[in-house]
Amino acid sequence: MKPTTGTQILTLTGLRFDANLGILESEKTAPQPIQVDAELCLGTQPLLPHDDDINHVLDYRKVRKIIIDECTAEHVNLLETLIGKLAYRLMLLPGVLGVRVKIAKLEIFDDCEVAIRMEAGQWA
Repeated sequence: MKPTTGTQILTLTGLRFDANLGILESEKTAPQPIQVDAELCLGTQPLLPHDDDINHVLDYRKVRKIIIDECTAEHVNLLETLIGKLAYRLMLLPGVLGVRVKIAKLEIFDDCEVAIRMEAGQWA
């Protein structure tokens, strides 16, 4: 018997934009580039959806906008604070069972990227 369902995960990778983030004086006066990667577990979904209507799925345009809006809403001192707020907001989306998020500060050091990851909710 062939499967009729599968676990669906929506992924946004490499989303780059400027955010007001950090505790250094230079970080408090000017935005800096960050990169966000996000995975949203939508749980078990039919392999063959009953229709082809955007209104019956999680629109990734909305997810992208929420990520940018949440990360640029206000200055945040710590990556840990920002990633927690973002993970919480993404968990509120309808149908989302779990989130995995990574936020990287791209220019804080010359020789490495600094990032933090957070996972919340259920993963199949």
